[in-house]
Amino acid sequence: MLVEALNPKTAAFFLAFVPQFVDPAAGGVALQFALLGLLSVLLNTLADLAIACLAGRVRQGAAARPALIRRLREASGAAMVALGLGLALARRPAG
Repeated sequence: MLVEALNPKTAAFFLAFVPQFVDPAAGGVALQFALLGLLSVLLNTLADLAIACLAGRVRQGAAARPALIRRLREASGAAMVALGLGLALARRPAG
């Protein structure tokens, strides 16, 4: 939760996106903003927890299969090389 709260992207999101949902005519602008902010942080934290739990289970399953881990490392290395080659061979626009 601390990482989410201190993330500069979170601040940029709040400044750009949340104000359109605050209704000054309804009163309590600060309260509306705070509630929307807390709701966003709560939802982001829940999503992060779900991903962390899922990643833990996947890791436990993969740890029991060293051949799978080796193939995943090889595949990810090949993907990085392919991306590097794609960048190296990409043509730049003239001008």
